[in-house]
Amino acid sequence: MITNQLALLMLLSIPEWSSALIRPVPGISAAERDGRTLHRTKRGWMWNSFFLLEEWTGSGKQYVGKLHSDMDTEDGSVKYVLTGDGAGTVFEIDEKSGDIHATRRLDREEKASYTLSAKAINKTSGQVLERASDFIIKIHDINDNEPKFSKDTYVASVPEMSSIGAFVMRVTATDADDESYGNSAKLVYSILQGQPYFSVEPDTGVIRTALPNMIRENREHYQVVIQAKDMAGQMGGLSGTATVNITLLDVNNSPPRFPHSAYHLSSPESAEVGSSVGRIKANDADAGVNAEMWYSVLDGDGQDVFSIVTDATSQEGVITVKKPLDYESKRTYSLRVQVTNTHVDPQFGHLGPFSDTATVRIAVTDVDEPPVFGRSHYIFEVDENAPPGSSVGTVSARDPDATNHLVKYTIDRHTDLERLFNINSNNGTISTLQALDREASKWHNISVLATEISTSLQTRVPVFIKVQDVNDNAPEFAMYYETFVCENAKAGELIQTISAVDTDEPVVAHKFVFSLSTVNPNFTIFDNEDNTARILTRRGGFSRHEMSSYLLPVVISDNDYPIQSSTSTLTVRVCACDRSRNVQTCSTEALLLSAGLSTGALVAILLCIIILLMIVVLFAALRRQKKKEPLIISKEDVRDNVVSYNDEGGGEEDTQAFDIGTLRNPEVIDTNKMRRDIIPEMLFPFRRISPIKDNTDVRDFINCRLQDNDSDPTAPPYDSLATYAYEGNGSLAESLSSLESSATEGDQDFDYLSHWGPPFKKLADMYIGKETQRET
Repeated sequence: MITNQLALLMLLSIPEWSSALIRPVPGISAAERDGRTLHRTKRGWMWNSFFLLEEWTGSGKQYVGKLHSDMDTEDGSVKYVLTGDGAGTVFEIDEKSGDIHATRRLDREEKASYTLSAKAINKTSGQVLERASDFIIKIHDINDNEPKFSKDTYVASVPEMSSIGAFVMRVTATDADDESYGNSAKLVYSILQGQPYFSVEPDTGVIRTALPNMIRENREHYQVVIQAKDMAGQMGGLSGTATVNITLLDVNNSPPRFPHSAYHLSSPESAEVGSSVGRIKANDADAGVNAEMWYSVLDGDGQDVFSIVTDATSQEGVITVKKPLDYESKRTYSLRVQVTNTHVDPQFGHLGPFSDTATVRIAVTDVDEPPVFGRSHYIFEVDENAPPGSSVGTVSARDPDATNHLVKYTIDRHTDLERLFNINSNNGTISTLQALDREASKWHNISVLATEISTSLQTRVPVFIKVQDVNDNAPEFAMYYETFVCENAKAGELIQTISAVDTDEPVVAHKFVFSLSTVNPNFTIFDNEDNTARILTRRGGFSRHEMSSYLLPVVISDNDYPIQSSTSTLTVRVCACDRSRNVQTCSTEALLLSAGLSTGALVAILLCIIILLMIVVLFAALRRQKKKEPLIISKEDVRDNVVSYNDEGGGEEDTQAFDIGTLRNPEVIDTNKMRRDIIPEMLFPFRRISPIKDNTDVRDFINCRLQDNDSDPTAPPYDSLATYAYEGNGSLAESLSSLESSATEGDQDFDYLSHWGPPFKKLADMYIGKETQRET
């Protein structure tokens, strides 16, 4: 409370504030107030405005001021009421005494003033004793806000080698305190870190260089700390800082320099043109485009053999082979190489020169090389139809190495699939293996291989062989000519112009001669001497009835050596023409029409011919299908279906003439039964039946077969006998197989074979004669 009273005394001690708080009583002068007791004749307020310090740090509520009405007799009947900004929340009033207090700490930067309204009323009656009147509570600023920069960290750059005072950038700080009251918001800039390289202007915050010719290659990045302090930089002021990262920008102030004055490289003699030999690099402390370099060859005995190019990525000089190398010819080369900056800044020309030179020595190493041909390719000529073995040409290759190995020659057969050529493996002479035809192929392209005998190193060379033309083809018609002559043609009339072609290629242009092989009474030929000829009529009055066409042999000869000629036949058709020599028809049908037969008549004649042919074919087919009369009609004819073979059986060796599988399996179903309602083509031949003993299984089999035949609906209406050559157990005939027959062959009697007829005559002669010899 002591503090509040002192603050109030301080405010009252200020003349303008005291006059605002205490309103003078009207009608009483100042002298009268000083000499006697004052008597108020009119009630009035005792205040106008108040001031309050921000950021109150005392205990309790902060006292603002006191409201008092002249009508307040201090008997407790007057009540003070406060309304307006912050009334009841920020500010409160003692309704009895009129004392105003701030309930919390106030911040001027949040709100600088508050406008309130106060009135006095009678507590009992509620009568307004003092009408509402506004007053202002102003918050008095104190230095409670430090300066703040717009960024915590700034980034700036300045070219290296800049002079003193070169502008870098400007930083700005702000202070939330009241600028119109004291020095709370008056800022001063200073540099805390970054000296002696940079400085800052105290009033503006502009950062400038403080040292001349700072070199980026020595130091590129700097960190500067700038401070902004209020209270004009005086002791006790608040401050804020910001960091500025400054980078020195590169300028071309460093010339390129080779780290060595001489370089030694090597390359094999087999290195291909364009291949790399090695790399050299000069050092340049600059960066970016200022460090870009260009390499070149100034002089040296190798400037025609080697070249140098610049690698844009690594800024290296790449030495490449410009011409083929030969260890046997030259083994060392020397180059003087220069490097130069591509972007030179004239401002720093005094730091140059911005170029440097070095010597490069290149040693060529020996490599075992393949053979080398004397030419990159060969072209030979040979006459067509040259006899096999004719020489075409010779290729030559050598070993370029000092050892000079022997070389052999071969032809790559993939390029000579027809094997038209051969080569001497020792001297490289190419010859023909067969006659060549220029008309089939004018050129032959082959590859010849040269191989070192000791190392098998190989080289190939293309050989182009041109086949020279020989006049071996006769000329002939250039095309097929459809020539016609009008029936009303006159003598000497042109009916055709002919030309010729020749597949040969003479030294000069073709020259053909046309003539007739014999004198023709109907036509003649006239040579135009331009490789064409005209066919003319020798007479008039041609008639299709007499001759529908004429064949005119024309002889065509060339003028090359030896002369070739051929005879081509020109077919001249006789046609009906109008008066303008326009062909109307040349066909055979036209001749028939002219004889009086119409198209309908011709069609009728053709139909009749076709019908006659069909009748003849039908009659022949019916004759073939006519049934044959039966040869035997006797009811006593007893026969079986007979399959006849017009060959003599082979006896025991014949295993293909019959199949007794059915007899061996009585249960088999005969699916291919022969018809028995017709007479077979021949009777069953006479066979002698061997007597057999009574056998049960044979009897059952025959009975079963008999029953099948009786119940067969396809059986003929007359009796027939079915015989089966089934061999059952205990058969007297035993087996017909020749296996194991040697033991019993002497006990058999083959006389019955002579009674079996002519088909078995040969078999009977063989066995009966054999038996007679054995007995003898």
